[in-house]
Amino acid sequence: MKLVLCKLLPKTTMSDFSAWAARIQARAESTLDALLPSENVAPQRLHAAMRYAILGGGKRVRPLLAHASGELFGASADKLDIAAAAVEMIHAYSLVHDDMPCMDDDDLRRGKPSCHKQFDDATALLVGDALQSLAFQALAQPGLCSNAGQQVHMIHLLAVASGSRGMAGGQAIDLASVGLNLSQQELEFMHIHKTGALIRVAVLLGAHCADAPDEKKLHAVDRYAKSIGLAFQVVDDILDAKADTATLGKTAGKDAKNNKPTYVTILGLAQAREFAAELHADAVASIAPFGSEGQRLTQLADFITERSF
Repeated sequence: MKLVLCKLLPKTTMSDFSAWAARIQARAESTLDALLPSENVAPQRLHAAMRYAILGGGKRVRPLLAHASGELFGASADKLDIAAAAVEMIHAYSLVHDDMPCMDDDDLRRGKPSCHKQFDDATALLVGDALQSLAFQALAQPGLCSNAGQQVHMIHLLAVASGSRGMAGGQAIDLASVGLNLSQQELEFMHIHKTGALIRVAVLLGAHCADAPDEKKLHAVDRYAKSIGLAFQVVDDILDAKADTATLGKTAGKDAKNNKPTYVTILGLAQAREFAAELHADAVASIAPFGSEGQRLTQLADFITERSF
């Protein structure tokens, strides 16, 4: 899927952002390709499935966020590539597992057969396990940070965001919520973990790729990440209700069909859009004091909130 820019950006800014985004997406693809084992290395089938699951698709929103945050802090692009790839591997593993019959049971992902359909259930399970391990292997590589303590902190951040207090915990709540009438607060709690945790950690890892990240800026981008992470899910729910399968690249309307609570079912379409706009405004306000230095994060907030496919 290609990145489609939001209507909020002026034409000249859209062109600039599009070029920047394409460059970061290309860097992400190249870094992932280099970090993943070759299909010719044993076990070949597992490595082929890993590459199938993560290469050649996706919007790379998390790498874009990591680079945008890192640029605000003056971080090295090479370090950002590794941090961004680590988060993207965790994200890809979560999608592989999410599509399996024991989870959401979806046959389509990014416009092609899900990993378990292209290969098999057992291979898909191992793909997720292997991508998770590889993410931490990449982030733990010697010399990534000059300060070893800072690098350990980054590994800790990703571990928390991926585990029972983050993405995996959110998925557990999601599975337990089928058929329930959740309140908006309960739905937000679920998605702060399931979706928001990885978006937040992408922003934070980008910041921590700088040698000495400023604490005031860290607080600001953390607030930004929490708001935009939730906005991402609200917009996903809106798109799931409005777009078709061919447009989304995954099965449309599946949450409603499976009786899962969403922002659209709880708030209605109009109020869900209003809530996304409120979250966008809060995210942009949090980084407004940094002016043009925070431009990329502002542009990404626009894209996430108004994105289409």
